[in-house]
Amino acid sequence: MSGKSSRPLLLGVFFLSGVSALIYQVAWQRLLFGAFGVDIESITIIVSTFMLGLGCGALAGGQLADRLGHRTVELFALCELGIGLFGLASTVLIPAVGARFLHSSLPVIAAANFLLILLPASLMGATLPMLVAHLFRDNANVGLSIGSLYWANTMGAALGALAAGVLLFRYLTLDQSIWLAAAGNFLVSGSVYVGHGRGRA
Repeated sequence: MSGKSSRPLLLGVFFLSGVSALIYQVAWQRLLFGAFGVDIESITIIVSTFMLGLGCGALAGGQLADRLGHRTVELFALCELGIGLFGLASTVLIPAVGARFLHSSLPVIAAANFLLILLPASLMGATLPMLVAHLFRDNANVGLSIGSLYWANTMGAALGALAAGVLLFRYLTLDQSIWLAAAGNFLVSGSVYVGHGRGRA
């Protein structure tokens, strides 16, 4: 998959990845609120953990991209697959963990939220540096690589947040909304994997 031929595909799938990511964030917050309650502490814990995961994932993704530069597209596809699998499991996992720790102390609840959200958020954070590394190898323009990918993902995230608040939660259950986001991840993973395979053929 060469840079010029793959760029439209990667921008498109990264847009869709952003849509799924924000559907998850809003839906998981609602699931966690239902499990642990809604107050300023729970909101702070959830948002902080999500942002920490994105940051840790970006750091790890950049290091992996440096070490396995020729495999960045496959790594991206695996990250998207992992996010989708966690998304499917989250509809059962989050309520189960919430029921287990419902009456626990704030530090225990914080730790439970941290462990629940850190993995998928880290996988989300790892995707950008992986795709940047792939595009940069072909066009040698880091500004264009980061800017175009970040733009596509941010536009997708905005659409995902809007769709979740205005449409999905009005016509679908939380579980169905999460399943839809997971389907987006699987579509992204499969499209990139197939497209990359054709590019190497």
